[in-house]
Amino acid sequence: MTLRVLIVDDQELFRDAIAVMLAQDPRISDVAAVASGAEAVEHVRAHTVDVALMDIRMPGMDGIAATREVLRVRPAVKVLVLTTFDLDEYVYAAIREGASGFLTKDASAAALADAAVAVAAGESVLSPRATAALIGFVRDGSPPRTAEEALAVLSPREQEVARALATGASNEDIARQLFLSENTVKTHVKAVLAKLGVPDRVHVVIWAYENGVLRPLP
Repeated sequence: MTLRVLIVDDQELFRDAIAVMLAQDPRISDVAAVASGAEAVEHVRAHTVDVALMDIRMPGMDGIAATREVLRVRPAVKVLVLTTFDLDEYVYAAIREGASGFLTKDASAAALADAAVAVAAGESVLSPRATAALIGFVRDGSPPRTAEEALAVLSPREQEVARALATGASNEDIARQLFLSENTVKTHVKAVLAKLGVPDRVHVVIWAYENGVLRPLP
């Protein structure tokens, strides 16, 4: 399957350059580009989009509001946030609204294409060092319940997988840590996401720290 990608960015040079480069990737069948969050919402109303590459800071409807509205109109769309900074409160807010991850704008076209394919497949994408930074934005919140209560919905093995996911571990890492096959890990990851009611691995990180399952270093 090839992907239909929407680029949402108010900088004409940037969005046009990315559109040209992504259109050359054989995994991408269609690339559209719009200049604002409002246009993105209208575009997904009228057209099928698999992945939206969303600028976080735009005049009018910013990337946070646009992510929320795009996913309200078309819940199947995967949103990948593009930002100038490695991670800030705007990106965190967009992830809370349902974005599947983010990359910085200096990422290569190949990295953007790989990320689009990954989120379309249900994975999450974080730029390097992002997991630790993401944790920092939830470290001041008081867990609404105990870690034991939060974990009770998971089996003992799923709890181990959830804790590993919260550190940003890949399936390969988890398989090695827990002496499991990667296929078994994939099965456990799917069960963890379903039982926690979260869309992807990024939100497992948020869930874990908001519920005191793991705590960031001081």
